[in-house]
Amino acid sequence: MQALPDARELLARTFGAGGETWLVHAPGRVNLIGEHIDYHGLAVLPMAIGRRVRVAFHRRDDRTIRAASVGYGRREFAWTPDLAPAAAGDWENYLRAAARVASVLCGERDLRGVDAAVVSDLPAAAGLSSSSALLVAFTLALLRANGRRATFEELMEVLPEGEQFVGTRGGGMDHAASLASRAGCASLIEFEPLSVRPIPVPEDWGFLAAHSLETAEKSGGARHEYNLRRQAGATALARLGFASYRAAIAGRPEESAQSLDPGPERDSFLHVTSEAARVKQAVDAMVRQDAAGFGHLLLESHASLRDRLKVSSPALDRLVEAAMESGAAGARLTGAGFGGCAVVFCRKPDMPAVRRGLIERYYRARPRFDEERHLIEAVPGPGALCPEMA
Repeated sequence: MQALPDARELLARTFGAGGETWLVHAPGRVNLIGEHIDYHGLAVLPMAIGRRVRVAFHRRDDRTIRAASVGYGRREFAWTPDLAPAAAGDWENYLRAAARVASVLCGERDLRGVDAAVVSDLPAAAGLSSSSALLVAFTLALLRANGRRATFEELMEVLPEGEQFVGTRGGGMDHAASLASRAGCASLIEFEPLSVRPIPVPEDWGFLAAHSLETAEKSGGARHEYNLRRQAGATALARLGFASYRAAIAGRPEESAQSLDPGPERDSFLHVTSEAARVKQAVDAMVRQDAAGFGHLLLESHASLRDRLKVSSPALDRLVEAAMESGAAGARLTGAGFGGCAVVFCRKPDMPAVRRGLIERYYRARPRFDEERHLIEAVPGPGALCPEMA
């Protein structure tokens, strides 16, 4: 993997010397369990990781936003009240989404743009929330340039809607994890009402984010499939007459599902209700340091995502199998699916053997494999709003 440039150096090289240089970070995340349920208002269990998006920037005297990123080029636009999306798939859409979010939080003040350099060691379209980390980091940069310090609650009011500007109707998990995670902890994120509870990860537990080497761009065809799953779950809930998934779970969801015709709506309903139960069970297993129970829940989650929601792929299924054959305690796809990463769980003493096994059983036949980029030890780190990230 080619060494990444320092964000400050890239800023100076691209836009020249400016005024004071500021730097903000936003980490990616690996979702341990709770997939495709945050947009239904249900609790999830992700953790921030050490890989992150870094934005170095100078404040400008006008409303122009200029940004450069290695591999993605330079972008420039005027920060106007009626910003429209750029071309589909263009990374500028995340910059524009951040500008719209910052506009809401800054109000009608005379906004000032930035010259910015964006550097990331997060693999794109891998299910590790690189896009949300970019949105969070660039939003924080624009807020800081305009003297606005927003609270976690204020940011969570607008960031998920900002992501929808790009076209993906997701939930708030990625933004909450990137903002408010604690070092050494997973984050139990609740949405009704919003809260983040740190769950200490047992010291001898380890996680790998293993890339399938298949990507699923949120701005591409996967966006349509992702949105279809959300709609199917919402339609199923309405057909059954429940006001929310919390209400559905309080009853007998498996019996309720029998009223739905076989197909995507029933499958989505069953996945959402069973995955919500698995999140609660996983928190309990982590608190009790029950590695076998936690690993079993990951495998159950993958099976539901594969068979009910149908968001896995042959590559992800084989990656999970290879992890288990290599001595992992559990594994499942993480993120939206359709490609990207699996999260592999094992005890830390077993991690070297699991890593070697994955390379031998899965990656050796794939010439694009870069161990540093595609087989990442996921260490639970702090979110962007934690003091150690300042």
